[in-house]
Amino acid sequence: MTKAILDSNNSVQKVAVIGASGYAGAELVGLLCKHNQAQIEHLVVSENSRSEGKLFSDLHGRFNGICDLPLQAFSPAWFEQHASGLDVVFFATPHEFSADWAQAFVEAGVKVFDLSGGFRLKDANDYPKYYGFEHANTDALASAKYGLAEWQQDDIADTNLVAVPGCYPTASLLCLKPLTTNHLVLENSLVVVNGISGVTGAGRNASLATNFNEVSLKAYNVLQHRHQPEISQEAAIEVIFNPHLAPYKRGLLATVTLQLKTGVTNAQVQQAFAQAYSDKPLVRLVASWPEIGNVAYTPFADVHWQLDEEKQVVVVSCAIDNLLKGAASQAVQCFNISLGLVSEFSLINA
Repeated sequence: MTKAILDSNNSVQKVAVIGASGYAGAELVGLLCKHNQAQIEHLVVSENSRSEGKLFSDLHGRFNGICDLPLQAFSPAWFEQHASGLDVVFFATPHEFSADWAQAFVEAGVKVFDLSGGFRLKDANDYPKYYGFEHANTDALASAKYGLAEWQQDDIADTNLVAVPGCYPTASLLCLKPLTTNHLVLENSLVVVNGISGVTGAGRNASLATNFNEVSLKAYNVLQHRHQPEISQEAAIEVIFNPHLAPYKRGLLATVTLQLKTGVTNAQVQQAFAQAYSDKPLVRLVASWPEIGNVAYTPFADVHWQLDEEKQVVVVSCAIDNLLKGAASQAVQCFNISLGLVSEFSLINA
């Protein structure tokens, strides 16, 4: 049991963010600055980062006067010096880093919230294919719990290592799980997830392929995207995932098309979604097809569905902000759950 759980009775948690210079890391820092039970002790970047020594607000000017902490470089020496003084660490890092270092923090008594993909897939054999590295830390992988906040609160509260879901899987699973958990989907039928995301989903490092001026709307990594096995794993159903990149900054839309069992009615689908989300204020069941403009810069997920009872086909769409509900704000939801707080605490009014 970590200090984060032991000290959860309204005590302030000492927090580090590793990967604070990136887009998701910056959003995370902004949320934690407003959280009355989080005290940021360290903001950390990679060992060879050009951002080392700069103030966080030098990189992200909107936080000038809000968070002016210096960016420190991670190293084994940094870990030895500082890990024991932390309650919680957030990784907004490359996947390999979290795979290598998460267990060391856990063993030091620090609860880990990992925003990378280092622990999202449960089968270590999937990592070379989808992430390009061998996952050597299989014990940590076995103990990690997936952190889809609206669905896995017990798991999140009962682990020292939370794998915060990817952005595409978050939106996709919010569409799928009310249907799959209620066993409404026709067995062995085709389930297709189409996703579209803005350029911030590719991270902050410059790349011609994700340069705003170069990007046109296009599909990419079809049938081989690393989020496909994640969605299938957590929905407990095989999906075909078709991701698309679009020339706008932030926001993500996932649209799922699937066939339901014979005789499933509109009322049953309505009941499944209402039961799933009526007490989840960050998931809004909206009356028309979701728009990215309504969720950008917010922690909300907007969901809408429509059923063709004659064909027994349902289409479900979910819009989120890829950097918030798809990353930083969901990580804070998981943090809140681990402290026994209402998971939306500090988010709706942030």
